[in-house]
Amino acid sequence: MLDPRMMKLAEVLIGYSTALKPGEKILIEAIDVPPEMVCALIRAARAAGGDPLVTLKSNVVQRALLMSSSEAQMNLIADVEAMRMERVDAYIGLRGSHNIAEQSDVPTAAHTLYQSTVWKRVHQEIRVPKTRWVVLRWPHPAMAQQAGRSTEDFESFYFDVCTMDYARMSRAMQPLKERMERTDRVRLVGPGTDLAFSIHGIPAIACDGRVNIPDGEVFTAPVRDSVSGVIKFNARTIYQGTIHDGVELEFQAGRVVRATSSNPQHLTKVLDTDPGARYVGEFAIGFNPFITEPMLDILFDEKIAGSFHFTPGQAYEEADNGNRSSIHWDLVCLQDAAHGGGEIWFDGELIRKDGMFVVDDLRPLNPENLR
Repeated sequence: MLDPRMMKLAEVLIGYSTALKPGEKILIEAIDVPPEMVCALIRAARAAGGDPLVTLKSNVVQRALLMSSSEAQMNLIADVEAMRMERVDAYIGLRGSHNIAEQSDVPTAAHTLYQSTVWKRVHQEIRVPKTRWVVLRWPHPAMAQQAGRSTEDFESFYFDVCTMDYARMSRAMQPLKERMERTDRVRLVGPGTDLAFSIHGIPAIACDGRVNIPDGEVFTAPVRDSVSGVIKFNARTIYQGTIHDGVELEFQAGRVVRATSSNPQHLTKVLDTDPGARYVGEFAIGFNPFITEPMLDILFDEKIAGSFHFTPGQAYEEADNGNRSSIHWDLVCLQDAAHGGGEIWFDGELIRKDGMFVVDDLRPLNPENLR
């Protein structure tokens, strides 16, 4: 029997996130996702008058491909997937995982090869700039375990956060977007953190459920060479299947000059991927009221109420500071009082303290006003 929550989520993804119109083509890419959810998306797409194309994938199969990868093989995959992506108007990426560490033993060189071929050619060059797209995770017991919840409780949380009133959030985030676009200097202060940079002249993008589900952030990018100081992240992170705790970075003239974490060897390998990996491509402020604790899943963690994230690697085309890299690693810091507090300053004005916005035009983004 189809869970009615699946149909509600499908309607949000088709009707709001991708806003599918009659006659448009949509690619549904489902990785380790129940067929019932894929069927719900197909039904919703057809009800909207769209033509769905479906690809089913597996993290276990993806690992096998990466473990034996060659440049010719990855370019062949990129050729086929790029041709398909060029033919659609919209994209839904629904990504599940029975084991978050499934790719932890894939060599860094294989990850880099995939990112510089398939990911770059299909997603960075076509999907992101040329389609209406949304990506989201699918709840599995492994995710519930990461979040420290029972499977049933996590599923309820998942559907609550993924089907919230994103239109209301969209209206509330516009003043933050406008503030960021007229700001020059940003300062981040907190335990182990004193970082300053400029965002002058770089657009701010309001993320309101039309690109990611769950959503709830406004992002921009620092002027590439302006970042100076130190930053300590208090949310665990996983990248290329490897978990890091306590990531600390020191910047001079925009470049990471010192880095440490619970896995310093892997951290250094990632930051040495290419020249752009040691520069930052994104700065974002998160405020989803239903997400309050990290769960080692970046699509949730980067939206935590009272958080910000800072991202070594590739800049997004919509908020471009010119940095180019095959990596994009969102690192999250929680600034609510329960996690040590912290402050965000725009041009010498305190705009958020201990995770709560303190200026009148941004108070509607505080949790009590969005739930």
